[in-house]
This record gives sequence, C-alpha cells and structure tokens, in this order.
Amino acid sequence: MDDLDAELIALLRDDARLPVVALAKKLRVARATVQNRLARLERDGVIVGYTLRLKPQAEGHRIRAIMSIEVEGNRAQEVLRQLRGHPAVTALHTTNGRWDLMAELRADNLESFDRVLAAIRMVDGIANTETSILLTTHKL
Repeated sequence: MDDLDAELIALLRDDARLPVVALAKKLRVARATVQNRLARLERDGVIVGYTLRLKPQAEGHRIRAIMSIEVEGNRAQEVLRQLRGHPAVTALHTTNGRWDLMAELRADNLESFDRVLAAIRMVDGIANTETSILLTTHKL
C-alpha cells in the first residue's frame, strides 16, 4: 500500500458510497486508476467489504455494552471461536493490558441483556469479565 491507497481507504471510511468518479476527483487521478486500485485492494483482502453505520437510536437493539474479558491461560483463540457465532456479540477485539479481549454487545432489553451476560460468562476459558453499558454516543 502506498499513500494513494491510504487516501482512498480514508475516503471510503468516511463514505463507502462515494462513486468512483467522485473518488478520482478528490484524489486527482483517473477513474481507471481508482477502479484498478479498488480491485487490487479487494483482491488482496485489504478491503473485505462495505457496510453502513446507523445511529444507535435507529437500531432495534437498545442496550449496548462493552465487555472486558480475561481469558484463562492461553485460550484466547478458543474463546474467540466460541464468541464469534453469538448473535449479541457485534465485534471482538484483542487487547493488551489487564483484559485479553473486548466484546461489543447488543440486546433488545435488560432481560435479554442479562441472559447474554450469563451465557457469555459460561463460555469455557473465560476467567473474569467486566461490563459497561454504553449510555450516549457522541461521535459516529
């Protein structure tokens, strides 16, 4: 990746729906250059998909939280494998420091959120968790 690829990716992060013509204009390159770079970035697995972002209020899942997870021993990959398929887990992050993993969680209401927490705490290989409910989002 070079500087032009990085600029292209930055533009797409801001608005993945920008047409190729608009991207080319902003980057001051030919449309074909943008198309070729996008094709290469997709082929090489740098760009793995395009998505959309919704305001938290627009989503059905009203409860959002971050769960910090301490893993027993060297079982992070095993725990990640078990959490990947859970419908309430929207993202998983490895991290350094006190916690081994961070999981972003969503639930429709407090009762279902309680069940999500109980289910995740039962995952074999999890030693300890700490969960913080997200109250207000200030930037998307």
